[in-house]
Amino acid sequence: MSTGADIDTAALLDRFTLKALVESCLVLEEGLASLRDIDLGMMAGAGIVPPPFARADRVGLDEVLAKLEHAAREWGENFEPPTILRRLVAQGRLGVKAGQGFFPYARADAGWEESPVKLETRGAVAIAWLDRPPANSISLWDAVTRDGSVRALVFASTNPMLFCAGADIKAFTTMDAVGGKELVDQMHALLMRMESSSVVTIAAVNALAVGGGCELAMACDFRIAAESALFGQPEITLGLIPGFGGTQRLPRLVGAAKALELNLIGDPIAADEAYELGLATRVVPDHELFDTALAWARKFAGQAPLAIEQIKRVSAGRDLAAGIEAEKQGFATVFASQDAHEGISAFLQKRTARFSGT
Repeated sequence: MSTGADIDTAALLDRFTLKALVESCLVLEEGLASLRDIDLGMMAGAGIVPPPFARADRVGLDEVLAKLEHAAREWGENFEPPTILRRLVAQGRLGVKAGQGFFPYARADAGWEESPVKLETRGAVAIAWLDRPPANSISLWDAVTRDGSVRALVFASTNPMLFCAGADIKAFTTMDAVGGKELVDQMHALLMRMESSSVVTIAAVNALAVGGGCELAMACDFRIAAESALFGQPEITLGLIPGFGGTQRLPRLVGAAKALELNLIGDPIAADEAYELGLATRVVPDHELFDTALAWARKFAGQAPLAIEQIKRVSAGRDLAAGIEAEKQGFATVFASQDAHEGISAFLQKRTARFSGT
């Protein structure tokens, strides 16, 4: 049986979590911090687990709204439901149960629930939810293009910290030169198919897109980035070179000099700089990213497929294939080097690499 103290404690906890959500929404609305940073800050700084936005998504934003309306009547205007919460509920973004709230959530098609890359179709638009390295997208692409019903594909992630980090670095330690070549051949085949297809591809970059993840985004027709997104090619720090097109597509997007800088330094850049350089197509607030990507996808899904295919084909640089072949040869050369072995080992051991030039 519950005691009065138990009831008071429960009510106090409910009041605290509701107030934490209100304050978090106000910080978000004022543009003081991103959705992701607010939730991370509330976990790390205030010890609120799950943090306000993720908690609200789990409960259901419609239910949270009803609680806040009741709280405002009982406890005053400090509990008045924030504008952003009312807007999300009006849009049907009710949280986990709806597939989208403050954050997006995968609702994979039957048979794709346990796949490394989960496929979700919504009419003529499909979503590829990235859980593992991008090379696992090959079987998904076959499914997307099989019958011609899908006209646009969005690459997205439900991980608030990561869009895609690319290849599994630990797997490199057991991979010989033949295995490395097979990996890059498969990935390049996928990306080239994407670029020549009538299916329009959109990368919804919510967070960190580095290495193969950045290269996957660059091979998409459009890259819509959240304000807190980061882009980078850190392969140089492993004693490697970009292996999925980073030496070829990046110069075409940002210019040769800037691409060389990014590839040789290896540090990531923020979304606003990526937009200024031409790497990001559009930058939007974090909580608007998935809706924006879907809106673009629905627009493209209504366009003429043959015209889309030809526009993409004739717009692509005619020397891209030759450049990709050169990159593949360069990757094979460094992959077999002692520096690559040292760089990969240092990364996994969390130490500074000591490169020798061999």
